[in-house]
Amino acid sequence: MKTKVKHQAIDFLFIAPALLMFIVMVVIPFIKGIRYSFTDWDGFSEVYKYIGLHNYKNILNDPSIRQPIFNSVYFTVVTVVLDNVLALGIALLLKKGSRSNKIFRTFMFMPFIISLVLTGYIWTYIYSDVFYEIFGIKSLLGNAKTVMFGVCLMSVWRDTGYAMLIYIAGLQSIPDTYYEAARIDGAGPLKQFWYITRPLIAPAVTINVTLFLGWGLKVFDYVMTATGGGPGKASETFALYVYNYTFPYNRAGYGQAAAMLMMLFIFVITGVTTKVLRQKEVEM
Repeated sequence: MKTKVKHQAIDFLFIAPALLMFIVMVVIPFIKGIRYSFTDWDGFSEVYKYIGLHNYKNILNDPSIRQPIFNSVYFTVVTVVLDNVLALGIALLLKKGSRSNKIFRTFMFMPFIISLVLTGYIWTYIYSDVFYEIFGIKSLLGNAKTVMFGVCLMSVWRDTGYAMLIYIAGLQSIPDTYYEAARIDGAGPLKQFWYITRPLIAPAVTINVTLFLGWGLKVFDYVMTATGGGPGKASETFALYVYNYTFPYNRAGYGQAAAMLMMLFIFVITGVTTKVLRQKEVEM
């Protein structure tokens, strides 16, 4: 018994630094954020008043929040669809473990190792100095009607390779005997995909959809670096709305309340989506 306790204590010592870091950097600020959301704190002053649910009421009644919510949802829908469709298509082409396929996979995955901030700067340059100067195509980021789609393309370029690897892992777990039996029965590529590939890669679909759903609803970096929410506020997202009130507008209490609502919204949406997709996996 003493030996078991000793081993458990040693194991705990290994995770203690990471656990301490998590508590200090995440748990404590989160708890303080909940408290500040019920105050009129400006982010700097040591004196503030508790105002109850006043911040939450103002947020729900704020007409200017509709655009950030719409932009976040638009970004999420477009990136979830494009990332998954493109990634699955590429994964189907590169699923065989040949040398050339491994090279192409590497090139497809490389954008994902670039930070979100750097991606925003790279694409700002591409839109302004490459597309316009060489091809005469005006920057998508300068037009209020196209700016969000321009931001979506940044995410698709960076994240498709990541989703591709998850799909490749799912495809390679499917035994070849299933496809051989299907071909013997006369099933073509489309039927093989629909009746074999589609149901058996359902777990990979669940992972990718849930990940990109959560990433999309809290998108901040692309917009902050590439547009700053402009032109006007055409590309302001919910996360940028939170940032603006917390820092530039010096209304940290209001910003924290908005952050809590955003977190709750993301938690509910991703939780429900995951549950539905998991149920579909069982049905398939």
